[in-house]
Amino acid sequence: MQLTGRNIVGFETFSEGTVAIQSINPATGEALAPLFFKATIDELDLAAEKAEKAFQIYRKKSGFEKANFLEKIAEEIENLGDVLLERYTLESGLPQGRAIGERGRTVGQLRLYAQLLREGSWVNARIDPGMPDRQPLPRVDLRSMERPLGVVGVFGASNFPLAFSVAGGDTTSAFAAGCPVIVKAHPAHLGTSELVGKAVQKAAEATGMPDGVFSMLFDDGHEIGMALVKHPAVKAIGFTGSLKGGKALYDAAVSRPEPIPVYAEMGSINPVFVLPKILAEKGRAIANSYLSSVTLGVGQFCTNPGILFLQNDKDFIDEIEKNAPDTQGGVMLTPGIRDAYIRGTEHSKQYTKVVGIGKAPEGYTAVEPVILHTDIESWNAQPDLAEEIFGPTSLIVEANTKEEILIAAQNLTGHLTATVHGTQEDLEEYSELLDILEQKVGRLIINGLPTGVEVGHAMIHGGPYPATTDSRSTSVGTRAITRFTRPVSFQDFPDALLPDELKNDNPLSIWRMVDGELKK
Repeated sequence: MQLTGRNIVGFETFSEGTVAIQSINPATGEALAPLFFKATIDELDLAAEKAEKAFQIYRKKSGFEKANFLEKIAEEIENLGDVLLERYTLESGLPQGRAIGERGRTVGQLRLYAQLLREGSWVNARIDPGMPDRQPLPRVDLRSMERPLGVVGVFGASNFPLAFSVAGGDTTSAFAAGCPVIVKAHPAHLGTSELVGKAVQKAAEATGMPDGVFSMLFDDGHEIGMALVKHPAVKAIGFTGSLKGGKALYDAAVSRPEPIPVYAEMGSINPVFVLPKILAEKGRAIANSYLSSVTLGVGQFCTNPGILFLQNDKDFIDEIEKNAPDTQGGVMLTPGIRDAYIRGTEHSKQYTKVVGIGKAPEGYTAVEPVILHTDIESWNAQPDLAEEIFGPTSLIVEANTKEEILIAAQNLTGHLTATVHGTQEDLEEYSELLDILEQKVGRLIINGLPTGVEVGHAMIHGGPYPATTDSRSTSVGTRAITRFTRPVSFQDFPDALLPDELKNDNPLSIWRMVDGELKK
């Protein structure tokens, strides 16, 4: 497929802007053809106008129609074949195996949502039948279900060019909810975004979706992104990125004349706790799995462990010191991300001891892993050591007592995950730790690794602020659909006017709560 560098606005493409931008190959520093034209405010306005009109049609599409749309997107992405994989690796510096895996995850979640839509019970239909003869007062007939919010703005992520970008989780869950989507493509992978954007556009046309159900705009600054958040047609935002970026979007959204929700996933240090008895039994194995998790994907996952707490154990530190020099770094996604990593690690080195530095390959944005160590007193005295450094680095904090471990956990802010390694006896003795961590994270892991986010019905990829702007939701898994819906009640409606999900004879045969009891 030929790249054009043009913005996608519904079923049309535009390049009215006069400012051109290019992706950079992070492995070589080479600017990649073609030129992409930054979107104009007029193009954004047209995309929003089309999306508003599309919403009035798309919101009424059946679950089966929306499922067909999502499955067609998955098919069109697969049809891109090696062209997509090659552009992905050029723009991200990530290996082809990662590209293949992420493509699989992307089309897998599209098909998972299609399955959810066909089953249909996700709408949470509730029916309280009318009771005209109830004494002392009759009861009206009340029925409720989830309905779509409206146009959703989605920001592509730097670290997942497919799974958290143009046709990623935010877009997929918004489409599934019945919402048109306007995507701001990430400037680090413009070509990958255009390829996927064209696949979505093609799928929309092929399945009879309305013009404007999808648009995608290019920009390497803040103008289009902020205008998207502030546009009156937009009713919600999905974002994956930095705390600074997510907070800026949130502040803009809540200061609008009509405030809107922003579902921003903004990073996490994903603390790991290794308890005393398992440390004595399996410390060496845990040390090496920890190093692997820190450096996986050059530390550019949302869930790489950025800090590890343990009680004094010289053998664990010795194992890290022995093996850290053999860890492998790699090419980071962008020069800006590389520079931030270097600044962050150099700052932390001033207050900690360097346990080990790994290897860096050749490459324009290549970096080496850095493992640091400090005691609990120094960590408490330097609060910024608890801030995320995006990349292959982590800090080991040694405490002296159980009480210090519990206080450290209590002082944590919100994170996506927390991991606890312990024997059965450890876990019983440190049950208070689990109680504390449950209030700090969206996913609590026992004797495992935080890296690796399964896309399923029970996954929660979220957490209290500053991990996200709304800890009640998830950006991965099918529960994410309700970020872009709101409950609506229908009182005393004639059966013929009700949505199928709420009709008396249950034509969709979905599970519903009828008079307080789940029934089909």
